[in-house]
Amino acid sequence: LSLHGKVHSGERPHKCSECRLSFATTSHLIVHHRIHAGERPCRCHECGKGFTMSTKCLEHERTHTGESPYRCSKCG
Repeated sequence: LSLHGKVHSGERPHKCSECRLSFATTSHLIVHHRIHAGERPCRCHECGKGFTMSTKCLEHERTHTGESPYRCSKCG
């Protein structure tokens, strides 16, 4: 199966050695391991808050700017 196909098949062969969670891809397991290690390599440029994933950091940074990735269908 392709990497993305594992998401739909439910196959999760990558198991965390520290807890019972398992993941479809190695990259998801690596990001998960950051939680156990206390690693937060992605930092908010505004306040310095740390995140395990860059996508979560970007989401957080929008709270400082008020920017929204969504547009209202009524008011734009």
